[in-house]
Amino acid sequence: MTGPVASAAGMIGGMDPCLVPGGHVFCTVDDAMAVQALPVALASFREAEGMSLILPVARAEALGLPIRDPMRCITLRVNSALSGVGLTAAVAGALAARGIACNMVAATCHDHVFVPAGRAEEALASLQALQASVAAG
Repeated sequence: MTGPVASAAGMIGGMDPCLVPGGHVFCTVDDAMAVQALPVALASFREAEGMSLILPVARAEALGLPIRDPMRCITLRVNSALSGVGLTAAVAGALAARGIACNMVAATCHDHVFVPAGRAEEALASLQALQASVAAG
């Protein structure tokens, strides 16, 4: 097993984007709802306004939470270093050039890009083209 990749060219050239099945929604919940929703959340972050969660759409609907701006997740399968510089900027820039909003979530091993559900395939193609252009050198 190799360690995390830290160079921008290495991360971008090896990002291997993959569209994750299913949709997700970002929600802000109070502490009472967080007790119910947190066990099914993909990710969480406590903000001044409440607990911000990323939930599968079906789970959010079952909890009666509003479904605004459904997103799809593209996982960048490169094992990117948390100290690496350039991957987020390159991904966000490539998507911004096509007018595609993105929300980046970095985890220990991989970065995850949340894009509007209706533009997920286009976003995936854009990231694959970015990877190919960097990998080709």
